[in-house]
Amino acid sequence: MSPYTALLLFAFMIQMSCGTEVTITTGDQLCLYANLRVNFSVLYEVADQKTQVAVFELPEKVTSDESMCAKVVSVLKLNFGDGHSLSIIFSVKDNHYEANLIKFTYNLRDKTVFKDSVSDELQKVKVRPHIPDVELGTCYTCKSKDTIHISPTVNMTLWNVVIQAFISDGAKSQKTTPCPADGPPYPSPTSITTTASTTTTTAASTTTTTAASTTTASTTTASTTAASTTTASTTAASTTTASTTAASTTTASTTAASTTTASTTAASTTTASTTATSNTTTPNATTPTTTPTTPSTPTPTLPTPTTGNFSVTPVNSTDACLLFNVGLRIGYKQENKYVEKNFDSNKAEFSGSCGVNSSDIVLVSDPITFRFTFTNDTKKFRLHALNVTVTTSSGVSFSVANSSLSLWEASLGSSYMCNKEQNFTIDTLSLFTYNLRVQPFGVKKGTFSMAENCKADPESFLVPIVVGVCLLVLIVIVVVAFFIGRKRNMASNYETLN
Repeated sequence: MSPYTALLLFAFMIQMSCGTEVTITTGDQLCLYANLRVNFSVLYEVADQKTQVAVFELPEKVTSDESMCAKVVSVLKLNFGDGHSLSIIFSVKDNHYEANLIKFTYNLRDKTVFKDSVSDELQKVKVRPHIPDVELGTCYTCKSKDTIHISPTVNMTLWNVVIQAFISDGAKSQKTTPCPADGPPYPSPTSITTTASTTTTTAASTTTTTAASTTTASTTTASTTAASTTTASTTAASTTTASTTAASTTTASTTAASTTTASTTAASTTTASTTATSNTTTPNATTPTTTPTTPSTPTPTLPTPTTGNFSVTPVNSTDACLLFNVGLRIGYKQENKYVEKNFDSNKAEFSGSCGVNSSDIVLVSDPITFRFTFTNDTKKFRLHALNVTVTTSSGVSFSVANSSLSLWEASLGSSYMCNKEQNFTIDTLSLFTYNLRVQPFGVKKGTFSMAENCKADPESFLVPIVVGVCLLVLIVIVVVAFFIGRKRNMASNYETLN
């Protein structure tokens, strides 16, 4: 029996889960809501080079303390079992939001699920789901079953889904955007709620999480078609009764250390004074007092940020349409003190999209989120808009945006490159870039085209300057040698004549 046949047969054994309901809050306000049912089917290796299929479901009880909300990107991360997790990354564009990425992490060391597995590794797979263009202020709903082939060995089936990201008023909307498989919206908004119940039995747990307002972005990855998995379904009513409150934490955090410079007080000394009479002099001296000085602590210098290599690949394609290599640092004022932070590219999540006249990429590594938008005018491309969201050490989030930029300009069909450090001031934020190279349009075979260098890039002039100086020195040496040789030759001829 082939592995794919085994996947198909075991899929019939899937039982309907009871649903998982999660609410994510920022402060005291609801910012992300999800109620969904998910089953997983994973093909894994056992002894003698044989394979087995593990079929399991997203449990009712999960933890979501690594979820987060922000203006541009929100992340729903559900941790369950022994090291397993399901993440859905959402982003806003214009008046709509969409799910950019689903990431599933499963732990082969969990022998209760993966019996007799020969591997103990942590596996990660990801795919771009079919949840586009959901109107802001509405819930995405899908009662129909949607089987997603994440990889040749992993299938995931979702159904009875109710999700709303980027909630602005603190309450889940009654308006819905149904998936195409469900057809037009139902006349009664309440009929779309798939897991609400008035009974007192507890079938689904509610996890209320206070999430720090940070952002995370996703990687756009083409999905690979695998053998289809058919899941049998039954109907189970779920009731939300239990609620727990968990403090929010964030993942992939990189916080640059900030150091406060201690103030120094100069030593003060009172000079002794003398009072004189006609016969004697009586000194009246005040004992000098000295205030000890406090040595100042220098602010540590941040290392050069690591350069990340990011590429956006469209759905149903294997060739990248946007390439972006860069090291990033930001500077801003926090409590009247200037703070700089490096963006940790090694832990970054990213997503993006490519269009004819506009392309964008979102980079997220807690506590910093960037959104770069590039445009072209048929001849040149440029960075047109930038949105930066930062969560400070005190938990406060702020955003800086500018949609009238004209940076990193280069001809279409080429890439823009600048190896030197660049510093841009965008409103109250300082942006530093290192080893920058970007091509948002016209990428061929997944590689950069010929680069156009920034005007002040010293490396671009170093080689020709060195070569020119060497040639000049060589010419001078040749000319001097010629005249010296000619002079000696003339002197020798004169002596011969004499």
